Amino acid sequence: MTAATPGAAAAATMTVIVQDEYGTAPEAVLRLAEIARPAIADDEILVRVRAASVDRGTWHLMAGLPYPMRLAGFGLRRPNAPNPGRSLAGTVESAGQEVTEFKPGDEVYGTCDGSFAPYARARASRLAPKPANLSFEQAAAVPVSALTALQAVRDQAQVQAGQKVLIIGASGGVGTFAVQIANALGAEVTGVCSTAKTDLVRAIGADHVIDYTREDYADGQHRYDVILDIGGTSRLSHLRRALTPRGRLVMVGGETGGRWLGGMDRLLRALLLFPLVSQKLSTFIASENSADLKILRDLIESGKIAPAIDRTYPLSQTPAAIRHVQEGRARGKVVITI
Repeated sequence: MTAATPGAAAAATMTVIVQDEYGTAPEAVLRLAEIARPAIADDEILVRVRAASVDRGTWHLMAGLPYPMRLAGFGLRRPNAPNPGRSLAGTVESAGQEVTEFKPGDEVYGTCDGSFAPYARARASRLAPKPANLSFEQAAAVPVSALTALQAVRDQAQVQAGQKVLIIGASGGVGTFAVQIANALGAEVTGVCSTAKTDLVRAIGADHVIDYTREDYADGQHRYDVILDIGGTSRLSHLRRALTPRGRLVMVGGETGGRWLGGMDRLLRALLLFPLVSQKLSTFIASENSADLKILRDLIESGKIAPAIDRTYPLSQTPAAIRHVQEGRARGKVVITI
């Protein structure tokens, strides 16, 4: 353990992405700014960020939508966190006096607040040693999306070997990890995506691929033991039609575009319906923790899962990266190099 000198880290400045107000257009609300390098508390780590990544949640943090998330503590009129970056990979620059697991020079990956910056502070409980077989750019693509996928597949869906699993939104950040994790657990995986992304979903291990522009996954010919809806736009009745009578449906978010509910109305209907039907309908909020990051590291180092990266952008082009993800064009993950 190496203790940080109080105030020393704040002496230098750095160029970061900041936002002063909410907005749906990344180019309008995000800008580069020079700010002080963050000082850390005794239980925190200062990470030299080498790469960060973008997911759908990045846009929601930036836009402050749907509105209830502002009431949940993200900032009512303006964002409390002026930098929407969450996932990172880098090296430990310094560690607080209470940190025993990491030391300067260690390569780490995980989550924090404000990762679109050369330096970010993070809690040890949200970091883990970086997978040895990944570059920093690859490792930065993992944390938020893979944690969500792992907890959806393992904990909420409780996927078992031999089950038939349908993953809607299989080509996105969470979806590409969910396909691989379900495959690693021995399930028969069917991925749903658009025409341009079918080759990617096959390449990451899906046993079957449905192009939703040409086929209906709820055509009545196939039923699934588990459905993971990561796409977020399907009607609840349509999803249930493709589920076995005692199957499990896990809804990972919602993307209807509504400013007040933004898809949460569908989740609420599922929770109200759950006690009345034999099918198991659920949603959840992912937990960012080092224990699951270590499990993901083991899966990655064993070759069972790997990040699928669509493209990388420099820090100065972060708005363009968020726009690319928000428009649904990404095949896998989008990474910011720093």
